[in-house]
Amino acid sequence: MTAMHAQLTEVYPMLPFVPVSGTGVYIQDEAGRRVLDLYGGHAVAALGYGHPRLVAALSSQAQQLYFQSNAVNLKIRDAAADRVAGFAPEGLDRVFFVNSGAEANENALRIALRATARPKVVAIEHGFHGRSAAAAAVTWGSKDRWYGFPRTPMDVVFVPRDDAAALEAAVDAQTAALIIEPVQGLAGAYDFAPGYLAAARSACDRAGALLILDEVQSGVGRLGAPFGATLYGIRPDLLTTAKGLGGGFPCGAVIMTQDLAKDLKAGDLGTTFGGGPLACAVIEAVIETIESEHLLENVRTMSALIRERCPRGPVELIRGAGLLLGLKTRVKATLVRDALLARDILVGTSADPHVLRLLPPLILEAQHIDRLAHALEELTDASLQ
Repeated sequence: MTAMHAQLTEVYPMLPFVPVSGTGVYIQDEAGRRVLDLYGGHAVAALGYGHPRLVAALSSQAQQLYFQSNAVNLKIRDAAADRVAGFAPEGLDRVFFVNSGAEANENALRIALRATARPKVVAIEHGFHGRSAAAAAVTWGSKDRWYGFPRTPMDVVFVPRDDAAALEAAVDAQTAALIIEPVQGLAGAYDFAPGYLAAARSACDRAGALLILDEVQSGVGRLGAPFGATLYGIRPDLLTTAKGLGGGFPCGAVIMTQDLAKDLKAGDLGTTFGGGPLACAVIEAVIETIESEHLLENVRTMSALIRERCPRGPVELIRGAGLLLGLKTRVKATLVRDALLARDILVGTSADPHVLRLLPPLILEAQHIDRLAHALEELTDASLQ
């Protein structure tokens, strides 16, 4: 433990860079070193750093009303809910605000279990849904590595990726819900085979189970569409989102159908900070900016450029969608990440030791992609040993 973080519980591996400021897609340390951030704080910095619309929304709301709880109605909360519902897939028009992705998934699972009165949830191998009790229970490998609870709050069955027959067999009359990421983020931007998400919807319809799309990482424009549900033409019963939703401000949401919402009454859900005025102000600003600055189109264009220009150097192929991309490397991904950081480019790794993750701000430009491509071209397998 170093003196720098002597009072912190050291549970995060930290890179040798300490940012103190950020502008656009760049972060900077005290010495003035400027790093191109293509990881965006795990897909959180959707608008980059210091975006004027986001800063203005946060500043203005902080001066008007810094906080109030859900014990009172807030016009800014109603406006944010309307904005989220309008951005969400058709039919998902009721919103419950929370603080994080894990909290969103926790509540979505609880709603599904209560609504169906069934004991089981089906999840997909290699998926990640959070570290709270129910969300972690449906996270692949958590029980053996870090789960910590003596038992899960429901029965959980994991099925292999892209195995539609296994999915059909697992989703049965005892299944409350199937939870799935449209693109598996931590797993290395794994995008499913064509038709697999449609098979998930069909399996749920057949068994009377609910479909939960975990869009904590893939949502809010990251895939070049409002949500993965939109991109793949799948309507879930519940959709969870967080990360980019606040552009850096902690917030999340569960978006659900009217059929599910109508059975919820006072006291069924609760949160102290979820739906606070600061969070709601930035949620509105993020969605408004994505729409007014045509960032969905930009994501699609930049994604195509990355796929075209970046399979070079140690990168063999690129998978994923939009700006949730996995760069498969011949050598260990950590070696490539460290070599890129030495060239002032920040990327992420994943649960797959041979996949780098790119989760850059949606404001990414072609010049930034050219810089990454040039840096990758400089990296030879020999130089990375």
